Formats: sequence, structure tokens, C-alpha cells
Amino acid sequence: MASQKSKQFDPVANLHEIEEKFEMFQILNEEGEIVNADADPKLSDAELVELMNRMVFTRILDQRSISLNRQGRLGFYAPTAGQEASQIASHYALEKEDYILPGYRDVPQIVWHGLPLYKAFLFSRGHFIGNQIPEDVNVLPPQIIIGAQYIQTAGVALGMQKRGKKSVAVTYTGDGGSSQGDFYEGINFAGAFRSPAIFIVQNNQFAISTPRELQTAAKTIAQKGIAAGIPSILVDGMDPLAVFVATRDARQRAVNGEGPSLIETMCYRYGPHTMAGDDPTRYRTSDTDSQWEKKDPIVRFRKYLEAKGLWSEEKEAEVIEKAKEEIKAAVKEADAAPKQKVTELIRNMNDGDLPYNLQEQYEIFKEKESK
Repeated sequence: MASQKSKQFDPVANLHEIEEKFEMFQILNEEGEIVNADADPKLSDAELVELMNRMVFTRILDQRSISLNRQGRLGFYAPTAGQEASQIASHYALEKEDYILPGYRDVPQIVWHGLPLYKAFLFSRGHFIGNQIPEDVNVLPPQIIIGAQYIQTAGVALGMQKRGKKSVAVTYTGDGGSSQGDFYEGINFAGAFRSPAIFIVQNNQFAISTPRELQTAAKTIAQKGIAAGIPSILVDGMDPLAVFVATRDARQRAVNGEGPSLIETMCYRYGPHTMAGDDPTRYRTSDTDSQWEKKDPIVRFRKYLEAKGLWSEEKEAEVIEKAKEEIKAAVKEADAAPKQKVTELIRNMNDGDLPYNLQEQYEIFKEKESK
């Protein structure tokens, strides 16, 4: 019997082979030109304009929110400029019945999903009304605990699956969130049960001040989904069309019973991590900022639409003015909300009979508030 020559397995070569398969998915280049015609979603003119409207509105909302924060009229706020394609184009591929579980930077998505803007402002101020979600709006309040929304998304998706819903649960985190245990547990759980979930990692290059290359030895975050047995893709997160297609396709697979997907969007936040004292100039260079400014998703999409005769400076000015008016009205409505009382806080956080120490405090503040 002829002896068979054993073939030695090279785990290092295998790793490199897997990593090389994760090429960046892109449809629209930095000059606003279609470079992947086969993947073009062929959105109608009206759909393209609406997507641009939402991205411009979101940029203005970010600028105004930063201003309000500096004036002391807003509480916690995480800037979003630079991530409009990643956030808004992914949401644009969803349906009303889908459920969004956002991170703290993902307020724009839940506003476009139906959360009244004034409630988003009240959430930032720490007002309980900001967490009172209308019954027909399928979102949870933004999660402050890093990565915890990934576990919750696996559960919500499983619940939809058990009820036979033709909808998906969608969540977002940053590159830093992918280092959390909840990230791995969430994608593994959803993968094991083939639940209809979409896990989006917005890789904006820095988890506060920690650069992405120090987060993980993996060449991409997308490849981590393969270990959980779920389809994964690396997307140009500054390209609205690519993000839309990746999310649309992931949603279709999910509602068809094919399980969850992981989408890594390569993007950049132009501002600080949050307005709570972060200074990005201490860990980012002006050269890096300039390189990413050339990839700006709004500039890129503007060029594309202008070439199609669908956009103009005048049109954008109209959208900006309308955004400012709507934001002003929402701030006014938020300002009109009744001041929170300590007794409301105690009751909102405790159901039923209060323990003696809280009951004592409740009575003290009840008396103070009655004066």
C-alpha cells in the first residue's frame, strides 16, 4: 500500500488567507463616481434626494447639539459628524417594524425611526420623559454601557423569531465596543439560533483615544463574525450607497430565515468622542483629519447627486434652513417639559413598597416639593 504524504497545516497562512478575503466594499468613490456598477442599488431620484436630506439634517443636528451642549442646555452628547453615511444610510435600508437598539452615538437613527426630536434632547438632559418611547416606535433608549446593546439585540431578535415576525433587530457599536465580552456573546448567541439580527460596528478609528490598531490584533473587525458563523462584510462607511446595500442585503437574509449578519463600516468622527472633555488633538494628527475630510460622506454624495442634476447649493440651503427651524422648535418643546422631581425619580426607579430608607427620603422631598 502506497504511503500518503501528509500535508502540514499552516495556521499563519490560513489566517492571512482569511484576512485577505475582507476587501473593502465600495460603490461610490471619494469623487462621487460609481466604481461598482453591478452593486448600484438603483435607488429612484426621490429616494436619493431623501437620503441626502436626512444626512444634511443630521449634520446640522450635530452642529446645533454641540452648540447647545456648550451653552449648558444639553447634557451628555457624542458628536456624529463624519458618520452620517454609516448611520443614516444603514437606517434607510430598514423598515418601520424593525427594532433599533442604539449606542449613545446613535441618536440620529432613532430620531429618523420615529422618536420625537424633543425627546432626544430630553434624553441628553437626563429627563425621564426622554426615555418614554411612543408605542409605535420600535427603539430602545441609547445604551450607555459599552456593547451591552449587542446582548439585548440577540434577545430581541430571538423574540421576533419566536413570534414569526418578518422584521429584524439592528444594533450599533464602535470599534471599542467590539472589544467587550457582550459583543462576542451577542453575535455568538444570534448566530447559534439563526436569529434575525444585524450587528453594525462603526469603526471610526478611535475608541475615545485608543487607536483601532491597539484594540485588536485582527486585521478587520468584520472577520470576527466568521468565528460566530455569520456572514460578515467590511464596508466603506463614508459611502452611503455601499452602506445601504450591505444593510439591505443583511436585512433580506435575516427575514428569509438565514440568520444574522455583521457589518463593519470604516468611518471617522470629525469631532471629539463626547463633549465631556475629550480633546482629539491629543491623539489625532491634523494630517489624519485632513485625509478623512476628503472622504466626507456628504461631500461625496453631493458630488454624485449634482452630477445627476438632483442637487444644488440652493436645495441644500433649503434643507439646512428647515433643519434649523425644526431643531429650534424641538428645543423649545424640550424646554417646556416640567422639571423633574426627586419623588418622581424615586418612584420611577422603584416599583411597589419602598424600603424604609427610601420611604423616609421620599417623604422628606415630598414635603419640600409641596412648598
